[in-house]
Amino acid sequence: MEHTRDEPADALWSRLRLIEGQPLADRAEAYGSLHDELMKRLESAPRGGDAAPGPR
Repeated sequence: MEHTRDEPADALWSRLRLIEGQPLADRAEAYGSLHDELMKRLESAPRGGDAAPGPR
């Protein structure tokens, strides 16, 4: 099976659609969990280049 670049984005859109269908309180919790998961992925990803990014 060949993977395309769009698969992660498709999975994210599917997850966002599921979250949007939930009641407001559940949505808030689900978005918080998604945020935490994405932050962990970003923090664990290898960094490119020699200079470390500064605060924004």
